[in-house]
Amino acid sequence: MSSASLSTFAFEPNPTPLAIEDRAKLLVDPGFGKVFTDHMAIVEYNEGEGWHSARIAPRGSVTMDPASSVLHYAQEIFEGLKAYSRPDGGAALFRPEANARRFNDSARRLAMPAIPEEIFLGSIDALVRADSGWIPQGEDGALYLRPFMIASEVFLGVKPSSQYLYMVLASSVGAYFKGSTPAVSLWVTREYTRAAPGGTGAAKCGGNYAASLVAQAEAIRNGCDQVVFLDAVERRWIEELGGMNVFFVFDDGSMLTPPLGTILPGITRDSILTLARAQGITVREELYSIEQWEADAKSGRLTEAFACGTAAVVTPIGSVASAEGKFTIGGQSAGPLTQRIRSMLVDIQRGNAPDPYGWVKQVI
Repeated sequence: MSSASLSTFAFEPNPTPLAIEDRAKLLVDPGFGKVFTDHMAIVEYNEGEGWHSARIAPRGSVTMDPASSVLHYAQEIFEGLKAYSRPDGGAALFRPEANARRFNDSARRLAMPAIPEEIFLGSIDALVRADSGWIPQGEDGALYLRPFMIASEVFLGVKPSSQYLYMVLASSVGAYFKGSTPAVSLWVTREYTRAAPGGTGAAKCGGNYAASLVAQAEAIRNGCDQVVFLDAVERRWIEELGGMNVFFVFDDGSMLTPPLGTILPGITRDSILTLARAQGITVREELYSIEQWEADAKSGRLTEAFACGTAAVVTPIGSVASAEGKFTIGGQSAGPLTQRIRSMLVDIQRGNAPDPYGWVKQVI
């Protein structure tokens, strides 16, 4: 089957789906990334044949040869997005086309084949339709979707794989952030960096996250929730957290976020930039040093700071620590602009406010 003919996904129903009453118990408090649905999407790729065998199948184990390329050279990319329940009882996605574009940007950086946008979006739609009953109905409930692609050729030579497996998992998730949740604390790592110019910092690949784990462990040892990375050249410019972009709010009502290049072009980040500018808020995409961050926090010029991403949406930052000392920002809860930005974003995602940007894609 050629890529051009992939317009529908075959459906293989799970012969032993979880009982509805057992599923309901799980959805009361699913946490994050622990509760998985009955099905998954699968599409295969071979050089010469292209993308083929698109299907929704029962969620299960994947059998791999120990010489599969991904296990040795880490050709792997992924995405993250959510399906939300709607006031009319349906389900919708938030900016899935942006995820499709970023997925292919990551694929090109990792020397992997791009997947046609119609296949990417079709896999998401088909899986959400199959497992829409797994969307938690609580205020913060959603179906987290994890598209990913791995190199599957059985070969130990160092070259781009000629075979790939694209899949999508779905996981029922609950609140990751609440208005009453205390602000997170950050640890500034001086020893480790996340990405360098010319590297894979702008790609959403597993290697970036693997490399961040030792720094995250350093943060936990020092009593902090998350790690914040500085640039790899001068070791002074703020880049991002282990898995989230970061914003700064000043006493004149303006905002600042680090520029793209070596950081992940977050879809939540981009949405916040659009929403803030539409509200008349001045937002700068500029370098911001750790020294300036501390000075502005201590002087009161910096009034709020927050991290953002698909999983956490918007999370306030309350304190920043390093080997040199510690400073605080605002209080231990989200500041007024942080709360305002989060509310605007979430209301559009969940259908509680107009969507002037065409970001929401109705699935059911």
